[in-house]
Amino acid sequence: MFYIIGLGLGDPDDVTVKGLNIIKQCERVYLESYTSILCCGQEKLEEFYGRKLILADREMVEQRADEILEGADKHSVAFLVVGDPFGATTHTDLLLRAREKGLQTSVVHNASIMNAVGCCGLQLYHFGETVSIPYWDENWKPDSFFGKIAANLKQGHHTLCLLDIKVKEPTLESLMKKKREYMPPRFMSVSEAATQLLEVVKQNPSTDKEDAPTLTEDSLVVGLARIGHATQKIFACSLREMKDTDLGSPLHSLIIPSAVLHPLESEFLQQFAELDLQK
Repeated sequence: MFYIIGLGLGDPDDVTVKGLNIIKQCERVYLESYTSILCCGQEKLEEFYGRKLILADREMVEQRADEILEGADKHSVAFLVVGDPFGATTHTDLLLRAREKGLQTSVVHNASIMNAVGCCGLQLYHFGETVSIPYWDENWKPDSFFGKIAANLKQGHHTLCLLDIKVKEPTLESLMKKKREYMPPRFMSVSEAATQLLEVVKQNPSTDKEDAPTLTEDSLVVGLARIGHATQKIFACSLREMKDTDLGSPLHSLIIPSAVLHPLESEFLQQFAELDLQK
């Protein structure tokens, strides 16, 4: 049997009882390490589970999936994912590969940022399409996410922005060599995301004749850090102010709320804002 098990968002004991029981009886247990991270780290997970974990980086999952699935027809193999198993398309692909091999599969769900964002008071059924904001560099500054944010605003929906992480990313120079060299891990902050969004806003001034809501430097945004952990932080302010906001260590997410909030949303979100949201 091949299991994909969600670990939740914060501590080692966020795993479900069902998931923990499976982990303890599996022949091999892999920990996926590049689509998200837990604040606690691998060692604390191993201590809590009472067993060693095999770290599965991007190269292993995308290029050596057969290695992960090997032997799952004879004994149980578990693949652990931060949040929920279906939070990333990579995990869907791995599940399909297992089924193509005729393996029995099972999924154990858990909390993810996709539903935990409700902790700020914005109602989940008011969210539109989720977007990802990637790191920019000198030669690559994609901004396709901006059109999706604009569409959500026009329809009166909130937008959850998932911020880029870089874990064990090979350097450009090493791609030409036989020996891989990797860049230091990076985790995008709400400040970095706001900085990139402000640049896109400047390049895309509103020209909507219908005066539909649009993103500006004065738009309300909500920064979230380490959701599900004891040290989680939530802060609501303008996009311009978020550029200079420090919410501490990763992981961070950013929400762009609808221009019109439900009264209950405004009331709940007010506790995380210095500006008056109920005018």
